[in-house]
Amino acid sequence: MIFILNGPNLNLLGQRQPEIYGYETLDDVARACATHGAALGLEVDFRQSNHEGALVEMIHDARASAQGIIINAAAYTHTSVAILDALQAFDGPVIEVHISNIHRREAFRQHSYISARADAVIAGCGTQGYLLALDHLAVQLA
Repeated sequence: MIFILNGPNLNLLGQRQPEIYGYETLDDVARACATHGAALGLEVDFRQSNHEGALVEMIHDARASAQGIIINAAAYTHTSVAILDALQAFDGPVIEVHISNIHRREAFRQHSYISARADAVIAGCGTQGYLLALDHLAVQLA
């Protein structure tokens, strides 16, 4: 089982700033991840929350049943020590994903707390970054 966790405002994917994030919805991404994961022999549990504590609890849930985590913590990437601490308690691989290239954006977006725990970071590949993360995890878990 691979947990794919999504942070705040990603429920508005396809509507919010499509010039940056594209026109795909989060449901489109979830379907693509489920299909791609199945082709790789990976079961996917795709989740989203706008609430930091809920994301922390999802990471805690992953400790019991997930082999790996793919996380797009969105704005919490740049602010949440709580999410970092939860990820530090997870034993499997963690892949950090960003739809946009955070290093070409505002200065405050260029720092990631999540990167301190992530085994890999994929940024700027659009929603294809999720599929690339699944590919990477399939190799890591083989």
